[in-house]
Amino acid sequence: MEGSRPTLSGMARSHLTLAALATSAVAGLDVAAAQPFSSNRHGDFDTALLTARDGSHYLVRVPNSDAAEAAQNAELTALASLSSGVRTRLPFALSSFVGQSVLRSRDGRPARRATVYEFVYGRRVRLERLYPGPLPESIGRAIAAIHSLPAGFVVDAGLPVVTAIDSLRSVVGVMDRAAATSLVPAALLSRWESATDDTALWQYQPTVIHGAMNADALLHSADAEDRIVGIIGWSDLRIGDPARDLSWILSAPSPDTVDQVLEAYAEHRPGSDVHELRRRAMLYAELELAKWLLFGMDTRDSGIVDDAVQMLDVLVQSVHGHIAGGLAHETGPILDVDEVQRMLDERPQVAFDHRSRSSLSE
Repeated sequence: MEGSRPTLSGMARSHLTLAALATSAVAGLDVAAAQPFSSNRHGDFDTALLTARDGSHYLVRVPNSDAAEAAQNAELTALASLSSGVRTRLPFALSSFVGQSVLRSRDGRPARRATVYEFVYGRRVRLERLYPGPLPESIGRAIAAIHSLPAGFVVDAGLPVVTAIDSLRSVVGVMDRAAATSLVPAALLSRWESATDDTALWQYQPTVIHGAMNADALLHSADAEDRIVGIIGWSDLRIGDPARDLSWILSAPSPDTVDQVLEAYAEHRPGSDVHELRRRAMLYAELELAKWLLFGMDTRDSGIVDDAVQMLDVLVQSVHGHIAGGLAHETGPILDVDEVQRMLDERPQVAFDHRSRSSLSE
C-alpha cells in the first residue's frame, strides 16, 4: 500500500471526514490524529494518514474514479493472496487490509468504498539519485525475492498468468500498432523486430512479479544501511516475465547502478539468465515510448504525439551504433522510461481499459 513520509496536500474530502470513515470501517480504531496525505497519485484517491492512540499508523483511501476503484480492488485481491507464510519469504514489509466502509452515493453512481490499510514506513526511492551503494544491492535482492516466490498462491487467487508466448504476442501487438502510425523510425522497428524474432529470448520461465515495479513502489530506510524496507502498489501482481520488474532500472543515472542491481539480483536468484533478462527489460523500456505515442493517437492529443515522436528520435540517437547488433547488454540507459511510465499512469482509465481488453496481456 502507499507509504513514505507524509506530506500535506489539499483533498476533496477532508482528513477529518476520512478519519470518521476509518473509525466506522474498523471497529475499535481510536484515532488520535489525522492529516492529509499525498502519495503522488495525481488525485486518483483522497487519502489521509491516521495516528492511533497506541502510536500505530494507518492510511484511509477513497477512490475518485472507476479506474481508481478497480485498481484498489485489484490490490486488495493481491494483498489478500500474500499470506503471512508468503510474506515471511520477503525481506521487506508490505501493507495489509484493515477494513472498509461504503460511502453513500447521492447522484445514483456506484458507491465508493473507504478502505483502511496498515501504513508502510520508508522513504520513496528517487531514481535520479540512485547511484552505486547499498541501496541498488538491496533493490536487486528485493526484486529477486519476489521472483523466487512460489507461483501457487497467485494461481489460487485467480490473478493473471502470462506465459512467455502471451508476453511476446503483447509486444508484437504494441509494435504493430506503433508501426501503423508511420511515426516510428524504421531503425527502431527493425531493432524491435529482431528482438521478437529471437526465439531464445522468449524461452524463459515466468515467475511471480510485482507487475508495476518502479522507483515509486520502493521504500528505503533513512539509516546507514539504506536498504529496501517496503514495497507498495501491488495491484498488478501476477505470473509473468521477470524482466518487467527490471526495465525501469535501466534509466538509472549511472550504468554502474544498473550493473549493481542486476548482479545482486543474480546473486539472490541463482540460475537466472541476467543477460537475457536485461535484453527483454531494454525492449520493454523502449516500448514504453511506443505506448506513449499510441496513447496520444488514441486520445487525439497532438501534443502527446509530438512529445512521443521527439522521444523516439532521441532514442534512435541514443542507440545509434547498436541498431545492427540489436538489443544487447552493452546498450546503456537510454531515456527516463520511468518518467514515461509515470505519465502513462497519470491516465488510469486508459491503463485500466487496456488491461480489461486482455487479462493475459502485460
